[in-house]
Amino acid sequence: MRATLFGVTGRPYHHGDLRRALLDAAVAAIEQDGAGALSLRAVARRAEVSHAAPTHHFGDKAGLLTAVAVQGYELLHAALTAAARSGGFTDVGVAYVRFAGEHPAHFAVMFRPELLHDDDPELVAARDRAGEPLLSGAGDRATATAAWSLVHGLATLLRHGVIAPAPNSSVEDLARVVTRKLRLD
Repeated sequence: MRATLFGVTGRPYHHGDLRRALLDAAVAAIEQDGAGALSLRAVARRAEVSHAAPTHHFGDKAGLLTAVAVQGYELLHAALTAAARSGGFTDVGVAYVRFAGEHPAHFAVMFRPELLHDDDPELVAARDRAGEPLLSGAGDRATATAAWSLVHGLATLLRHGVIAPAPNSSVEDLARVVTRKLRLD
């Protein structure tokens, strides 16, 4: 075998953004096999890098999953903030439920503290930021907790196929009807 600029396999040694490539590979693996089945070696294979690369960037599996959760909370914050700008709590609730459907791997990891370094400062900050649009739309912490419980429960039930929108209706329609029950708008 001869070594070249691209290594013996013909693949480049270096990604432009290896951390991002590893996160993308982890998300794809979680979507395919679930968070519990994730391994650093499988993520490295999927990203086409050495098996040591994920360990170098994230330390361990919990570190990688923590980074996926942080990314998820950042995406959730962006979605909820955009919804809050354009409407009231109902729009924020719909955005939350939509996020769960559009980012199933992130959603599956974000709320699993046993899989994460739950005290990681970046995770704590991202989680707090993501909750701000719910809190500001609800007014007080108790109402925000009720609102979050409602939309999180709905998103989880939809994600697991326990409930489905009515015929000729969408997930967004169902989320809109359910969130209006809190009468926060």
